[in-house]
Amino acid sequence: MINEQLLHPESIVVIGGSNNIHKPGGAIVRNILQGGYRGTLRIVNPKEDEVQGIKVFHDVKELPPTDLAVIVVAAKYCPDYVEFLAAEKAVRAFIIISAGFGEETKAGAALEKRVLDSCERYGAALIGPNCIGLMNSWHHSVFTKPIPTLNPQGADFISGSGATAVFILESAVTKGLPFNSVWSIGNGKQIGIEDVLQYMDENFDAERDSKVKLLYIENVGNPDKLLFHASSLIRKGCRIAAIKAGSSESGSRAASSHTGAIASSDSAVEALFRKAGIVRCFSREELTTVGCIFTLPPIKGKNFAIVTHAGGPGVMLTDALSKGGMNIPKLEGQAADELKAQLFPGSSVANPIDILATGTGEQLGIAIDFCENRFENIDAIFVIFGTPGLVQLYEAYDVLHKKILECKKPIFPILPSIHTAGPEVSEFLQKGHVNFSDEVTLATALTQVMQTPPPAAPEIELFGVDVPRIRSIIDGIKTNGYVSPDIVRQLFTCAGIPMVPEMVSDKKETLIEFAQKVGYPVVAKVVGPVHKSDVGGVALNIRTPEHLALEFDRMMKIHDATAIMVQKMIKGTEVFIGAKYEQRFGHVVLCGLGGIFVEVLKDVKSGLAPLSYPEAFSMIRSLRGYKIIKGTRGQKGINEQRYAEIIVRLSTLLRFATEIKEMDINPLLADDKDVIAVDARILIEK
Repeated sequence: MINEQLLHPESIVVIGGSNNIHKPGGAIVRNILQGGYRGTLRIVNPKEDEVQGIKVFHDVKELPPTDLAVIVVAAKYCPDYVEFLAAEKAVRAFIIISAGFGEETKAGAALEKRVLDSCERYGAALIGPNCIGLMNSWHHSVFTKPIPTLNPQGADFISGSGATAVFILESAVTKGLPFNSVWSIGNGKQIGIEDVLQYMDENFDAERDSKVKLLYIENVGNPDKLLFHASSLIRKGCRIAAIKAGSSESGSRAASSHTGAIASSDSAVEALFRKAGIVRCFSREELTTVGCIFTLPPIKGKNFAIVTHAGGPGVMLTDALSKGGMNIPKLEGQAADELKAQLFPGSSVANPIDILATGTGEQLGIAIDFCENRFENIDAIFVIFGTPGLVQLYEAYDVLHKKILECKKPIFPILPSIHTAGPEVSEFLQKGHVNFSDEVTLATALTQVMQTPPPAAPEIELFGVDVPRIRSIIDGIKTNGYVSPDIVRQLFTCAGIPMVPEMVSDKKETLIEFAQKVGYPVVAKVVGPVHKSDVGGVALNIRTPEHLALEFDRMMKIHDATAIMVQKMIKGTEVFIGAKYEQRFGHVVLCGLGGIFVEVLKDVKSGLAPLSYPEAFSMIRSLRGYKIIKGTRGQKGINEQRYAEIIVRLSTLLRFATEIKEMDINPLLADDKDVIAVDARILIEK
């Protein structure tokens, strides 16, 4: 629970506050004082009479009633302090900095439970234990530095790790990224990342509150709550980016299928972020760069102009943006000629616009004006301007400052000389701007932002999916394990997923008769073994009854063979859909190109069931092999609409059949007209 005593306490007591600012107790007192706290600050320390100019209480029993207690003593003393302060001094908010709780030992976990029980009993808010504290514009109850610039429109930053929070703040401060609040939740025993988002969502004021949220997550405790409140905030106009650490922890789990080998808890996180509209980041630099991007006006297109006085960075930025699917259109015609006439000889205006190392602040402004007013096919402007030692940077940065305020198109300042032009860059940042010192990092972060879809609609696509019949089939299955091909076909029929004509039988004559009916060539597959190819259980391009008879006799001798499946052989591009049930998250649906793209390259994208059509299209279009799906080098693409439809229908099937723990449809064969399932496996666990 988050309350006013935690956010805006009229009085704070630091239990363990000291004069030693090199220890947490002293550093917290220093930060609260230097942060301009306007309430009453109290300190308890039995060994000191005065701490940093404040008279000290030697015993908690001497304290008057207080709103917030910040506790910086050994873990073993914390439960008794919390109980006494809550019961006797009306403390209704606690920040416990101390470590040595559930993150270390069972005994520590027991101490942590006593603390939580007291807080719950008295209706008190609890941050921590094992954290660096909480900082907002009212109070700086943290023991670390740096203290960033605080601004009501700055970022709200919530971190599951104290040390990582400090490092992220270090990265942000150098870029000029302002903050509104910093939450270090530590062990998150009562208040976790999801709870902070819930509070921000339920109390959101569009006129007053920050619209930028940055998250560092080590464990997603409640995926549904995170999804609901993150997507709600984004729909209200907020922008959210997050790092989820620990992405490879489950990479080596045993798996019985392609999907099981590829899917992991990280696939679930990727899918959750996609559904919520959260921008996924993978490093501190990327997170703070995305945060800076969020402070600029949203970009309305993908056509960018680059204004630079150094050719190399302009080329690297062009390459990085192009790789991310963005355009650096060539600038030509009368406007380009007029711009070139106002620059020094040798300048280039083709895009990047290179005004040369001798280019002046005035010429920088002219180039920006042309991009803003004359070049209509430009959606945003990137300005690279460091110190070649030939011009006055104060003048150039003042021009840049004015243009950022005047222009309607977003301007991304890339000022790389943070050492040789430290004072000039610092003055620029103090005017309320951000700085992207590395152009490639900016392009990578911007790509992530541009490729993140908006939050998915919560409605489930039910059209054409027979949910009652699906439940009837699932309820009729009495044993766990892989279901028969007949059950697979029944379920797919209910979901409207087309399958290639097939027959399963242990009678040779029946299969030969079926092959004659659908027409040769056909494919024969053994039924029983999970991995058919590994045991020689697949035969392609069977063109005669005699060949089919030989393959039937051979395959029925394979260990665990129970029958043979014969299918009409069709052609097309192999695509893949799979699904795996992840605890707490639900079904993770994967899609990609089939064959080597799945097995070797792991080129798959994930989404959380149930999926909307925009989510399905976003997954498909984010694949590295998407050009093959679209069609390339004279080859026709596949029916993308139909592929997306099958993904959505499958996700609806899964939503109402949680007993399905793994599913592979590999391959689906697709052409420009249709997408048809050729082989599928469904694992049921009740």
